Amino acid sequence: MEAANCSLRVKRPLLDPRFEGYKLSLEPLPCYQLELDAAVAEVKLRDDQYTLEHMHAFGMYNYLHCDAWYQDSVYYIDSLGRIMNLTVMLDTALGKPREVFRLPTDLTAYDNRLCASIHFTSPTCVTLSDGTGRLYVIGTGDRGNNPEKWEIVFNEELGNPFIIIHSISLLKAEEHSVAVLLLRIEKEELDMKGSGFYVSLEWVTVSKKNEDSKKYEITKHHVLRGKSVPHYAAVEPDGNGLMVVSYKSFKVVSVDQELEESMDEDRSEKIKVEPLYYWQQTDDDLTVTVRLPENCAKEDIEIRFLPDNISVMLKDVQVLEGKLYSSIDHESSAWTIKENDSLEITLIKKNEGLMWPELVVGDKQGELIRDPAQCAAIAERLMHLTSDELNPNPDKEKPPCNAQELEECDIFFEESSSLCRFDGNTLKTTHVVNLGSNQYLFSVTVDPKEMPCFCLRHDVDALLWQPHCSQQDDMWEHIATFNALGYVQASKRDKKFFACSPNSSYAALCECLRRVFIYRQPAPMSTVLYNRKEGRHVGQVAKQQVASLETNDPILGFQATNERLFVLTTKNLFLIKVNTEN
Repeated sequence: MEAANCSLRVKRPLLDPRFEGYKLSLEPLPCYQLELDAAVAEVKLRDDQYTLEHMHAFGMYNYLHCDAWYQDSVYYIDSLGRIMNLTVMLDTALGKPREVFRLPTDLTAYDNRLCASIHFTSPTCVTLSDGTGRLYVIGTGDRGNNPEKWEIVFNEELGNPFIIIHSISLLKAEEHSVAVLLLRIEKEELDMKGSGFYVSLEWVTVSKKNEDSKKYEITKHHVLRGKSVPHYAAVEPDGNGLMVVSYKSFKVVSVDQELEESMDEDRSEKIKVEPLYYWQQTDDDLTVTVRLPENCAKEDIEIRFLPDNISVMLKDVQVLEGKLYSSIDHESSAWTIKENDSLEITLIKKNEGLMWPELVVGDKQGELIRDPAQCAAIAERLMHLTSDELNPNPDKEKPPCNAQELEECDIFFEESSSLCRFDGNTLKTTHVVNLGSNQYLFSVTVDPKEMPCFCLRHDVDALLWQPHCSQQDDMWEHIATFNALGYVQASKRDKKFFACSPNSSYAALCECLRRVFIYRQPAPMSTVLYNRKEGRHVGQVAKQQVASLETNDPILGFQATNERLFVLTTKNLFLIKVNTEN
């Protein structure tokens, strides 16, 4: 079954065509600073991690993790291998980040490790990668109510280092499972044209069969491969599908044992077979060349010419038989054995000048060899349809688009992104959305029981989309709009992280150093304002605020909640109070 081509349906009531822009507000933002006991465990790119994909996946990694199940609770991993947590109850009474877990391995002993990564699977479970290639599933107890000591319930070495990008918890028929998405960038020795690397997206499922069994084990391991790091990848809450947003498509390269046989059959059909014969033509005749089997004598060759048919047998094996594309002069046609152990057949056309698209009707076992002189003649006949000049006729009524009139933020990549959904059982693509120029901006978890939302640029706005795997006909719902944010963010050349609050009251972005920009949704004004140009009352105003952090360390992490922004640097954790009420 072919994948359905879908589109994203914009809700017009959520758009504001009369939006006038953001007004810069000089109102101070309360900012609190916490000094860390130990530096953040930052892993810088090595000399052999030089591609753009390495930068996207690891160089721009967000070292601050937000627990979506519990509001205003953030985590980071420090250089001592400790997972540190800060849960905010009262801004004016901030405590020190506290240790909740310590990695069993000494990370400094590994030269080729990646950054450690963590994902909050459920209210009582997290998945963890130490950056060396080992996957952990950890039981945390109820993290929101006097959390117990974190306990490892599964850990296994899975090969080369990876990072975790998403995970879910499933409970079906008393079987508890954890599905995890892992991302690797691997060296591809056979790729001579591209970067020499490929991106591996692995869907690993760890299961415990029943309550009596305490041991978790890997029950599924799917592998998809692509040439670009996905902007967004998430497993559906029921485990029945996977959604990926990326510039270059992903293909399945490995599946579970029960699917391998059917996949092998599909692959075998696609293997290219050596042609049984080669043929070429002129205006007057056709020449067919067939390689002779070993020890094939003249007596072993049986060829029969008819006006509309041909039959070729070598050692009682039928090589070519069937109806010719057009009539031949069968009495003038002939064959001969060449010195290089090949049979050459010459067919004389009855309709001179007619070029044949195929030799025998419906036969795909041969290959047409085109003469360079014929290719040059065809190109000359098509010359009037093309031109070497950019605009050979500038005086015509509709001149071509002038790229110099475009602003830099209006220019998008030649290869557009796509949103694909893969079936969880067959791993075949079921839905495809061509995103075109709808640039991906960021993702945010609005409801931890649902899939993460993703934000796309639509014209000048930024639209937030919530996937719904249960609604097959309309899987992506437009839930919020950040007016003109698609245009505004394009002007921020040094932006590093992008986020928004789960309730969509504001969006925020930070630069590599120091500065944080906050864009609030339009809110009612306490004073009366009038638009002088249109002479109308202005009821709502959207504000922009800028916070400057008192540090020269680079920003390593950035998370937004409904009330606060958390900003992580090498040695400090900053808390910016954005909203005073939920």
